[in-house]
Amino acid sequence: MPAHALPHAPGTSSAAPDRPTTLPAHLAHWAQHAPVRPAFTFVDHACSGLRGSHRTLTWQRVDVRTRAVAARLADTVAPGERVAVLCPQGTEYVIGFLAALTVGAVAVPMVTPDLPGHGDRLAGVLDDARPSAVLTTAAAAETVGTFLDAHGLRHRLIVTDFVPDDQAGAWQPPAVGEQSTAYLQYSSGSTRFPTGVEISHANVVANARQALTAYGADDRRLTMVGWLPLYHDMGLVLSVAAPVVRGLSSVLMDPLAFLQRPARWLQLLSEHPNALSAAPNFAYDYCAAVVPEEDKAGLRLDRVAALINGSEPVRPETADRFGAAFAGQGLSADVHCPSYGLAEATVFVSAHRPGQPLRRYVLDREALAAGKALAVPPGDPAAVLLAACGEPVGQAVRVVDPVTATVLPAGEVGEIWVQGPNIGRGYLERGPQTRKTFQARLAHAPGHWLRTGDLGTVLDGQLLVTGRLKDLIIVDGRNHYPQDIENTAQAAHPAIRPDRLAAFAVPAGHLPGGGATIAAEGAVIVAEYARGLDAPARDPKEVAAAVRAAVSARHGLRLADVLLLPPGTVPRTSSGKISRTLTRARYLDGSYDRPERGTE
Repeated sequence: MPAHALPHAPGTSSAAPDRPTTLPAHLAHWAQHAPVRPAFTFVDHACSGLRGSHRTLTWQRVDVRTRAVAARLADTVAPGERVAVLCPQGTEYVIGFLAALTVGAVAVPMVTPDLPGHGDRLAGVLDDARPSAVLTTAAAAETVGTFLDAHGLRHRLIVTDFVPDDQAGAWQPPAVGEQSTAYLQYSSGSTRFPTGVEISHANVVANARQALTAYGADDRRLTMVGWLPLYHDMGLVLSVAAPVVRGLSSVLMDPLAFLQRPARWLQLLSEHPNALSAAPNFAYDYCAAVVPEEDKAGLRLDRVAALINGSEPVRPETADRFGAAFAGQGLSADVHCPSYGLAEATVFVSAHRPGQPLRRYVLDREALAAGKALAVPPGDPAAVLLAACGEPVGQAVRVVDPVTATVLPAGEVGEIWVQGPNIGRGYLERGPQTRKTFQARLAHAPGHWLRTGDLGTVLDGQLLVTGRLKDLIIVDGRNHYPQDIENTAQAAHPAIRPDRLAAFAVPAGHLPGGGATIAAEGAVIVAEYARGLDAPARDPKEVAAAVRAAVSARHGLRLADVLLLPPGTVPRTSSGKISRTLTRARYLDGSYDRPERGTE
């Protein structure tokens, strides 16, 4: 195998006989062969304690409820029409999603309108998807209905928990082709013009199998434990699709319950042996920083099977901090699994395997920015520390020169291209964008490839993700990775709120609000200050001066602007990551024209 190529390993066989090719077929199988086995459990943390109240549905019960809602949907939508799922996190979300697939419709997983900061995105998704029906629950019906009034869609609202079991009656679901579209996955980025990826039934089943194999579900029976929102690609595949494909138990909790008291997630990991869960980088740092000793008491984390970290890039320091914080509760150092994926590939592409030591690389920052992955000694001030995202399962991955479409040798940085049965059908009603992204061709090689827009390299057969192609900051002909600039900036002054800042490039011209003139493209940092600080502790001039000095010394980069904002101002994606794209857009249109500016 060439040094630049990551392996195209075959997926292993499913536990279900006859290999059903759709999620509804898998659901029917488990309802018949394991009817009383626990399927989905929602843990409601309505009270302030660590342990919430549990509501569990068996496979038989999930099947009955899914068929009932599907039969009700059949009176409203035809196969191929779109059904929006606007349910709160919980078992009704699972049922609504599976019901849409069962009736042959195209599900559109969405967020409920009461989630702060996501109203504009939800409106954009509704306008783009144009659903023929909307599913919600009794608890959310009033909020959802009010929101739908503005879009003329209230008459299409179906409340799932008002549908009686006998609605199914003798209704028979239509035949659903595995190559037909199962759902639209809107990317987690907070953009003004959301784009839906068409995921086929075959795509999601294939990706669920790939992920299960990568994280060890072929060797032992895992329990999926998750708080990631079900409208997010990782939450949907790990907490819904993978359990349905393999007949595993899935334990769900609300993301807000995690944010309010993160030890609740750890408690569920403790209660369920062989737990598999996923979270972004900030969640592991958050747990390590804020979970008190009294909440750690009684936790048993020695039975955790795998913890997925899907940030790009994954920071080894985060895994170290999380591991050190909970080593006393038995957490093994080898359960942390840096992973890489994207919505266009359903979600999962590659992963570090559980049970193996973390593969970490100390690389020269200047060389990396120039497109070369060169090792330097640990502790080198010019070093960048990256964790490898392992190898794919059932997919092929190449690192490619984005201009010449030629495969690069190991150690060179290029765009990550992917090929496999999990690659989506394309973008909804966006032919040119679909052809550019999903139908790329390698020079002198057959077949279509997915252009991910992500930068990476291959070392020792391991994929390292270095950043986003579109986020790369180019100033005076030099490349800078925004996450490196952000890490330096947040360490420069204690007033900056960790992981709540964005670095990006701006074009030549005047800064918003009458700022200085930039003669050429420059770099800007927009950051939130930490909660609870009085004005003297977060003086914008003092913070800006510290940030400028640190970035100049470490990166040789003169910042055009440093802007300090109140907590909660810098936008995030639905998966909790900072949206550099939207931050930059708001900066350029003057939305951040505030007095707390650190412009020179």
